[in-house]
Amino acid sequence: MMYVLDIFGTLAFAVSGAFRAVKYELNLLGVLTLATVTGIAGGIIRDTVLGSTPPVALLNHWYILTCIVGGVVVFFAAPKIATQWDYVMIADAVGLSVFTAIGADKAESCDAIPLTVMLMAMITSCGGGLVRDLLVTEIPSILKKDYYASAALCGGALFVILGCLGASNGVCIACTIGATFTLRVLAMRYGLSLPKVKSLDASPSRIARERKFMKSQSRDKENVLNKFDAGD
Repeated sequence: MMYVLDIFGTLAFAVSGAFRAVKYELNLLGVLTLATVTGIAGGIIRDTVLGSTPPVALLNHWYILTCIVGGVVVFFAAPKIATQWDYVMIADAVGLSVFTAIGADKAESCDAIPLTVMLMAMITSCGGGLVRDLLVTEIPSILKKDYYASAALCGGALFVILGCLGASNGVCIACTIGATFTLRVLAMRYGLSLPKVKSLDASPSRIARERKFMKSQSRDKENVLNKFDAGD
């Protein structure tokens, strides 16, 4: 069952990656590249970091073939798929939740510490999108909008907590998938996101220079006043 969900999630990610290529009007190779990277890069990064090599996505041809299928479908049917985008996003949420659980489970099986389990859950589910955005020279979307990586981190944290409480591996995986999916769907439904840092009026170096200038002006004024007081 997990394998089927894993392939389904890979397809959903591949479709979302291919649509990023459509946005920039890339050629067929560009569409397939972004589809494949989005679908499997997270798992490859996870396996490489954990020392589980070769990565599973490179050992099972169905992962890459699934990405290629997703890319080809988007290349020829993007307008029709776009009209059903809500369903694509739901499928993407399923992929996020499944990849989160798989990443956490893989890290836990390698005897990783709790924080690493959480990070691997996030990297598995978000790493592909991160690489995709970098390839098209965008700021990674997980760093500036949506409650996406945060949902994966929360799912990874739940996996760790349940494991510490003695829950079985199956229960940990099922609850992680359910919680991550719920958080992502709620975020999409209500537009939830993390607070953003406010932009500065100027660069930090300019602000620092202006502050030093104002301080020097204040000292000069104070010195002038002291001279007048001494003259009195």
